Formats: sequence, C-alpha cells, structure tokens
Amino acid sequence: MSIKNDEIARIFSEIGDYLEMQGVAFKPRAYQRAAVVIAGLTEEAADIYKKGGLRALEEIPGVGASIAEKIEELIKTGRLGYYQNLKNKVPVKLSELRAVEGLGPRHIKFLYQKLGIKNLQDLEEAAEQGKIRKLVGFGTKSEEKILKSIQFLKKSGGRFLLNEVLTQAREIEERLKRLPGVGKTAIAGSLRRRKETIGDIDILVTVSTKSATNKVADFFASMPEVVTIFAKGPTKSMVKLKSSLDADLRVVPEKSYGAALSYFTGSKEHNVCLRELAIKKSWKLNEYGLFAVGGRGKTERWLAGRTEEEIYQKLGLVYIEPELREMTGEIEAAQADQLPKLIGYNDLRGDLQVQTNWSDGQHSIEAMGRAAAALGLEYILITDHSQRLAMAHGLDEKRVLEQLKEIDRVNDRFKKAGIKLVILKGSECDILKDGRMDLPDQLLAKLDIVGGSIHSHFKLSRSEQTERLVRAMTNPQVDIIFHPTGRLINRREPYDLDIDRVIEVAKATGTVLEVNAFPDRLDLKDEHIRRCVAAGVKLVVSSDSHSTNHFSVLEYGLAQARRGWAEKSNVINAWPLEKMKSMIKHGRR
Repeated sequence: MSIKNDEIARIFSEIGDYLEMQGVAFKPRAYQRAAVVIAGLTEEAADIYKKGGLRALEEIPGVGASIAEKIEELIKTGRLGYYQNLKNKVPVKLSELRAVEGLGPRHIKFLYQKLGIKNLQDLEEAAEQGKIRKLVGFGTKSEEKILKSIQFLKKSGGRFLLNEVLTQAREIEERLKRLPGVGKTAIAGSLRRRKETIGDIDILVTVSTKSATNKVADFFASMPEVVTIFAKGPTKSMVKLKSSLDADLRVVPEKSYGAALSYFTGSKEHNVCLRELAIKKSWKLNEYGLFAVGGRGKTERWLAGRTEEEIYQKLGLVYIEPELREMTGEIEAAQADQLPKLIGYNDLRGDLQVQTNWSDGQHSIEAMGRAAAALGLEYILITDHSQRLAMAHGLDEKRVLEQLKEIDRVNDRFKKAGIKLVILKGSECDILKDGRMDLPDQLLAKLDIVGGSIHSHFKLSRSEQTERLVRAMTNPQVDIIFHPTGRLINRREPYDLDIDRVIEVAKATGTVLEVNAFPDRLDLKDEHIRRCVAAGVKLVVSSDSHSTNHFSVLEYGLAQARRGWAEKSNVINAWPLEKMKSMIKHGRR
C-alpha cells in the first residue's frame, strides 16, 4: 500500500522543525504549510501522482517542484533520504518532545546538545534532577512548566484524536465491505460514540459462509498497515497498526448483529444498566442477544438481537443514539421518551469561522466560498485574525476595510455566476489581557458578526481569566466566543475558567458560544455543551477552516454537539441565514 497523506504530512512537519533547528530561513514555513495542505487533502497524494505525475503534485497549493519531488520519492520508496539526513544530525524523538507545551525546535536541539535529551523520558529525568533550570534561557519556572506538561501528556497518553482513528477505521471498513461473503459491517467502541480521544479500533462484520469467515480473518491480519498480530481466529482477530493503534475484528452471526453492536459500542456503564433492565424482566442480555431465561434445565428463548432498535424496544426504551450512551441520564430520558432530537450530521447551513490567505489561511476568500458552496453550505463568515496576531499576519483597521470591499466583490461575482452562497463579513478578534478587543468598536460595528478569542495570557488566575471573557461578552459588538476554554487535546490544558459564570453571562448578554470542530480543539467539550443547552445559551459549530479541505471537520464538531445533547434549535448555523442573523446581537441592535 502507498504511503498515506497523514504520514507525508507528519514527515514534512518534522522537516520544517529540523530546518528551524538549523536556523534556516523561510524553508521551515514552506514545509509546515505543505504539511497542513497535504493533511487536509480529500484525495490521497499517491492517487494524485498516479493520475498526473509530478505536474499534478505541483498543482497542490503550497507544493512546489522541490516538495513535489520529495512526495514522489516517498510514494515510490516509502522513505525520504533528505528527511533521514536531517534526523541523523539531531537524533531525537521529535513527536514526543514537540508535544511538550512551550518546547520548540530550537529548544529541543539545545537540550540535546547540552544534556543529550533524545525523548520524553530523558526530558523528565533531567527536569526532575534540576538540570534544565541551570541552562541559559530556561530557569526554575520553565522546568516546572515542562514537568507539568509531561504529567498532562502521561495522563492523556495512549489516546488518539478522533479524526486520526476514524479515518483509518473507515478505510479498513471499506476494504472489508468489498470482500466476498461479507454482509453487514460496523465501527463500534468509543469511536462509534465519537469520544474526543480514542484508544483502539473495533470493527464488527457478519459473513454468509464459514469459508468467508476464515478469509476475512486472513485479510484483516495481512493488511499492509499491520505490524503485529496478537490473535487470529474465526470470530476474533487482534492486531497492532503502524500508527500504534490496536485494532480488533469480530465476526458475529447475523442473528446477533444488533446485540453485538450494542455490546461492543458501550459505554461499559451503559451496557451494565441495559443488562440490569433485562434482569428485572427475568431476561438475559449479552453480545449474542436478548434471552428469556427459563427454569432449571429449560432452554433459553431468544427474544431479540438482530438490531439494536429491537433490543431497546423490548427493554421499554426508545432508541438511544451512540453519542449519548455514557450513563449521563440517557436511560431515564429514554424511559420517559424525553431524549433530545439530536442535531443531524447534515443539518448545518453555514460555517461561522473561516480563515483565508488574508491572515494565516491557505486560500482566497473566493476559493473558500466556492469550496463551501460545493459542499452545500448556504453561507460562511470570514474571520481572519486581528492585528495582534502578527505571526498570523493579522489584519489592522486598514486591511479589514479593504477586505470588506473584496467580500462585496466576491459576493457580486457569485450572484452573477448563480452560486447560491453568501459570504458574511467578520473577524476573529483577539481578546486582550484586560478583556478589551483588539480592534476598535466602531470598526467591529461595520461587520456582520464578530467572534472574540483568546490567544495569549493563558496562565491568568481563574478570576482574571473569567472576568476577561465576561468583559468581552458584555461588549455589544461581540457576538460569538470562539474556542472558549482554549484547550488543545493531548497538548494543552484548558485555561482556568469558571465555565458556569461564562455560561451565565452568555445567557444574559445573548452571546453565542462556539463548538470548535477542529479535532485537536473540540471546544466546548460535551459536558459544557450540555450545560449551555440546559441554560438556553445558543451554540455555533464552526470548522475553523484554514484551507478549502478543512470544511470536512464540521463532522467532528457536530459529533461533539450531539454528545452534548444539542438539537438543531440550539445551533444557530443550522438555521436559515436571515433567522441566524436576526438572533445575534447585531441583528437585535
């Protein structure tokens, strides 16, 4: 099997880091940019190359002749000499060390040169022994921060981001579907429940013949990405993939498919409750089905198991969507027929956080609009960064006014071309340390919708950080708070915040809170979403797109919203444009 986009992207990202270690100018950014673009491609680079060769690769945005040649080498040989040479100069576990908050490429090189630190274990030992604080440019606080970050990584270790696992699982499932004799297939486990991080892959299949059973097991164990086979049998196979993920395949009878899918989807606590409900009726529930238990010596009578729906029905429950199966009240709500009608994966009409190449995005306003329209969206909000984020080429007042004119021009072109998408004028305006906005109110008033976000001073006290957000929300020009808690999953803790106070003020001011769909954010988290729903605070599910390929992440934001019990009525960008605009602060003013 050819090398995948995520692996190419990882290699290019690391090349950028190694070049930065050497103090090379410009090139690191080029490789990082290419990594982002390749990771977001909807088509495998290997397939693009197969169809059109080097020229086709060079047509990928951000990929020039030199980078295209390196992609070609990776596709043809599975390795890249240039990358290996860079690694040999500084032989460190870059992925481990880069995960430590605040540790950049030059820090990593310095620590390697001074203390021989090659991996996370070396770093932890050096910090615990007080060696790092003695180095120029570090100090006691830096050392403490490193240790704290390492503890955070350990706590979240062994878990993968939702998108990383879902992509691999879907690819494996599609291959299994094409095998002769395979009937139903399903992804199960925490992945089906769309948890924000995933430990492993569980896949269920049914087969029509005994010979198909063996062929499925053989195929699964011999997949190119398999590096270790833990078990291989007619009903269960277990392997480890190159990505370090464990993957399990279970072959189940057609008659037990629904029971097995329910059992292997979980959660464990949810399953225990279902079994207890069955016991109360003198029944037994397991992965093979729901059974009526007879007296001593009597045969058990099969009651249900072909589908999940019939099991829930027999137990006196309405069907519970997988995203809700966490024992947070879903059983009681199902018994009372009061489960929410969850927002659907195709319910969004617009996207209210979209970056372009006016700041740190990859593509133009027009290109982002065309990509959104091709996906069936009706409107998008352009939210390039404000001036404070100089590294992201943030917009000052003059450039914001220029952008507004460009948006008018693009909207006019779309109208003449019959493209039914409206581009709205907005900003991802930085919230300063004291809660003021990075752009003047009189300028923000010219925009359709304003989003405020925090990109600095993460270590403020709980009261300071909370009041900072409160001040922003009470500004009548601010409509949405983007990624409200600032977390980066597996990389950075959320900043210390009184989330209940934030929700209370959001309700009082009519401020919308974002569910940022980018897989390493998913911010708000599910429990906070549920509190917003209960309080009547409106939400927006945004992609935070920086490329035409990023709109696909909306799926993960919708999954997060569903886990938070959100309905269509709770999410403003699931509404028609005029209704959405009428409820935000600008509309009410």
